[in-house]
This record gives sequence, C-alpha cells and structure tokens, in this order.
Amino acid sequence: MTEFLERPKVVRITPRSALVLTIAAVLGLSMFFWPLFASPEPNAQAHSADAPFIFMFTLPVLILIVLAEVSGGGIDSKALAMLGVLSAINAGLRPLGAGTGGIETVFFLIVLAGRVFGPGFGFVLGSTSLFASALLTAGVGPWLPFQMLSSSLLGLGAGLLPHRVRGRAEIAMLGAYGVVAAYFFGFVMNMWFWPFLAGTSMSPETAGLAFVPGDDLGANLHRFFVFSLLTSTFGWDTGRAVTNLIAIVLVGPAVLATLRRASRRAAFSAPVTFRP
Repeated sequence: MTEFLERPKVVRITPRSALVLTIAAVLGLSMFFWPLFASPEPNAQAHSADAPFIFMFTLPVLILIVLAEVSGGGIDSKALAMLGVLSAINAGLRPLGAGTGGIETVFFLIVLAGRVFGPGFGFVLGSTSLFASALLTAGVGPWLPFQMLSSSLLGLGAGLLPHRVRGRAEIAMLGAYGVVAAYFFGFVMNMWFWPFLAGTSMSPETAGLAFVPGDDLGANLHRFFVFSLLTSTFGWDTGRAVTNLIAIVLVGPAVLATLRRASRRAAFSAPVTFRP
C-alpha cells in the first residue's frame, strides 16, 4: 500500500533546476505578451521572421533544463528513454484528433505524465511532444515554437499540483486542470498572432477588437478577451477542454497506474551500472 501511495519522480527538482524552470516559464510567457508593453508594427506575418529566433531560444532552454537535471541527478538514461517513449506516443496520438472542432488528443498525456514524473519532466515533455507531432503531421510553421512553449507550461503546471491527492479526487483535480489548461492554451495561442491582425482583413464582428499599439494595457486586454471569446473560447477551446476532460476521466486512472508502475520497476533513482 505504501508503494502504491508513493509518488515516483523521474525529475527531482533541485534549487538550480527550479530556478531554470522559473526563468524558462517567465521568458516563455514574455514571448506571448510583449506586444502589450511595446508598439509593434501591425503585420499579420510579423512572427514568420522572428519564429526561427524563438526556436533558437526554446531549444537551448530545454537543453539547459535537461543538463541541469542530469547534473543534479534528476534525469538519468532511463528517464530520458521514458521521455522519448512518451513523446513518440503523443506524436502518434495527435493525428487522431488533428484539431478538428477543437478535438486535441495530445494534451491529456502531458498532464498525466507531468503529474506522475514532476514539473521538470512535464515541461520538457510538452515541448518534445509538440515538436515530434509537428514533424509527423507536417505542422511545422511560425506557430510551432509558441505551441511548444504553451504545452511546456501545461506540463509544468500539472507537476505542481498537490501531491497527496489520490483516487477519485485526483482524477477530478486532473480533469478540472485539463479543462483550465485547454482554455489557457487557446488564450495564449491567440496572443501570438492577435497583436498583428490590425490592418488586415478581419471579419466585421472582430474588426473593432484589433490591437491598438500604444493604447492602455487594460483596453487592449479587454479587446483581446472579447476577441478570444468570439473566435475560439466557445468553439475550439471548448472542444479541447471536453476532449481533455473525457480522456482524463476515462483513461486517466489506468494511465496513472501504468506510469507509476513503470517508474517503480525502472528504479529511476537507482544508479545505472554497466558490466563488462
């Protein structure tokens, strides 16, 4: 019983890795919201030029996290193998939904794995899953770095949920988090392009909701909230939230048990030895 209640961790959070994760999260969010504090030129294609530089930022941050964990004893070769397996599974799951009507089958596993293995593992899995699935579905574009960062934040948040909750209460907590995470993902992904829609062919319903460079922060946020509600919250984001909730409720208990059993049997905390 004690073994079952134990919360296995692949990634052990040290003060150094916690600092790296915090910096990565703050810088990641700043990539989305910097237009609110600056005055970019309204251009719908603006991110096409800076996306490669964001890629150059994203991947080194992930490498830094992995190196910090490896040097601190958090991620060993078996944990890296688990990361690769889960990323491959997620890459295979994503085409099942393909985003049709907001149905996304890639996020619930990130939430469950982040819950079991901790925030550092969840952060890295979020990015590697979206990157691998984008390669599989030909979804590489200027939006991909932002998707990777958003998914990393979802995995990070799942790993920070209260540890002692178990049973039905845990599934209820993860289901509620999956719903909130779905709306959060849609919200921040809208922000990556919304400030650059002004002056483009916006629909009559949203023409008055464009970003106004230099305007008051509250006024721009109000327009953004309304824009998100009209264009994605009641459609795509709700479909994603329902998908997360159903997947976590239906398969969450079995997946959690499988991941925890795999962690215990692999003895991630045990040193790896090689015999001649």
